[in-house]
Amino acid sequence: MADARLKVTFAGPLVTVQDAGRFGHMRFGVPASGPMDRLSHAAANVALGKPAEGSSIEISLGGLMLECLSGEITLSVTGGDFTVDHAGAKLASWTVLTLRKGEKLAIRAGRWGSWAYLAFAGQMDIPQWLGQSATHSMSGFGGGTITSGQELYIQEAAVIETREGDILQPEYADIKGTARVVMGPQDQHFEQAALDTFLSKAYALSENYDRMGVRLNGETLAMKAALSIPSEPIVRGSVQVAGDGAPTVLLADHQTTGGYPKIATVVSADVDGLVQMRHRDLLRFKAISAAESVDEARRYAVHSKEYLDRISEPRGTLEQRLMGENLIGGVFS
Repeated sequence: MADARLKVTFAGPLVTVQDAGRFGHMRFGVPASGPMDRLSHAAANVALGKPAEGSSIEISLGGLMLECLSGEITLSVTGGDFTVDHAGAKLASWTVLTLRKGEKLAIRAGRWGSWAYLAFAGQMDIPQWLGQSATHSMSGFGGGTITSGQELYIQEAAVIETREGDILQPEYADIKGTARVVMGPQDQHFEQAALDTFLSKAYALSENYDRMGVRLNGETLAMKAALSIPSEPIVRGSVQVAGDGAPTVLLADHQTTGGYPKIATVVSADVDGLVQMRHRDLLRFKAISAAESVDEARRYAVHSKEYLDRISEPRGTLEQRLMGENLIGGVFS
């Protein structure tokens, strides 16, 4: 194995290094961060035979362009339906390919999805913070924000022909515009009409959308009285309502505590699908019980493990794959 050196010829906003997340520090005011779409991030790694919690580059709608200056390396692209331009050939995302010296790679937004993930068959030479490479976008702590003109160094870069090709996409991560929620913990402070509106009306994702959260446009949610609650812990998926009555879904880089009332919490199994929605997409909420949400979380964990185990297996070389297919029928004399 040798090292590979890549130049970032273009990087859009919010292109960052992420791993599975920085856990155990929220009591010190440090968010967990990590990937917006956790399953796609894990898939990018395991498709290369790496641990699911490894590092990848999270790519926003702005896209990313790279040029291989030296070496060669196999890489994977997952996430939303992004377009992958490799050495002049256009591919869909959810693919494994090899980038060689002199070749260029461009990853651009396609028909749907807000985030893509790029993982390498090697180790990125990147800084860590509190033992993790996950980048907190507001501070830049962690592996860091990827910027135009930057060079990336991949140590122990490998070419793995047996993993090249399409990656099976998970179907169960698509929420189809409806996210399940557990109501509360402050839903009792909202007018009944506001609760009915929240569960019956569609909200549009606004342009105020980043790694911290997404503000929703739609009917406002009135509280019974002006409410100020003590700051308390917040989780990914909390639906917080500010004084103007507009709901905001908090995401990967959410603050650790907050004093705005939270009308509901999106179940963890639906967050990956929610973050792949785009500005102006319509989102509805469906209430389920806390017990049902636990069952869904367990079911999602089982399905995710089965899926990741399936795509972690190498497919063999092209020759091995062709020999395994029944390409010719009939009898020869």
